[in-house]
Amino acid sequence: VMKLNPQQAPLYGDSVITVQLSEEDKVEDDVVFYLVFTGSTVQHCTSTRKINPGSLETISPGHDCCETVKVALCASREGHPVLVVAEESFQFVQDEAYDAAQFLATCAGNQQALNFTRFLDRSRPPAADVDFLDEKVALAFRHLKLPAEWNVLGADQSLTENIPRETLMHFAVRLGLLRLTWFLLQQPGGRGALSIHNNEGATPVSLALERGYQKLHQLLTEEGAREPDSWSTLSHTVHSGDYSVKHHRGLGVYLLTAEA
Repeated sequence: VMKLNPQQAPLYGDSVITVQLSEEDKVEDDVVFYLVFTGSTVQHCTSTRKINPGSLETISPGHDCCETVKVALCASREGHPVLVVAEESFQFVQDEAYDAAQFLATCAGNQQALNFTRFLDRSRPPAADVDFLDEKVALAFRHLKLPAEWNVLGADQSLTENIPRETLMHFAVRLGLLRLTWFLLQQPGGRGALSIHNNEGATPVSLALERGYQKLHQLLTEEGAREPDSWSTLSHTVHSGDYSVKHHRGLGVYLLTAEA
């Protein structure tokens, strides 16, 4: 028997899972453990790292749909066949950050919705919450399968740059969401959004200045600005056909995902 903690993860993955081993599975150092997640259409295999003789740590994979999957703990030892030592179920769920990313992605050109996001700003969350929100929503946004024609400024590209309006970039900057701002900058329309004035005449750049967000202002104005430190900068993914391999440098864990 193994215990997974937590027993669920958001669809976009990238959260830490701890695996408690049973007494009889606490084994010598030369055993390597893997977790295999089997979903209805994709399968993931993750390496693990030992925290102590009785527990391992890994990173939850990003999954393609909300469902309960089977997780097998596999043990491998040189010169021996790979054994499945325990099985457990695990749930992939859509959390608030995922909902938020989906909502923001769909309302990129919707002025009413974007004005609502300004209303949220008046009840400014504490800095630690902003950091957490920023991390999660940026991870979730990365995981969304955005349509090819998706644009930070919304679908209606006929709007010229001199029509005053709210943009997603105003939203991200106003809340001080450094990583989400970086993500949006890399998308179509991201750079264009920087020069758009809203109804008060503020651009995302002037908002960053006015609010004293120095790092954010640098991100928007400096040529060689680098991606802000985040959980996702610790990950590097390589895609090949139906497979993708991700290396999470923070924990030294590898994740292989394949179409089942």
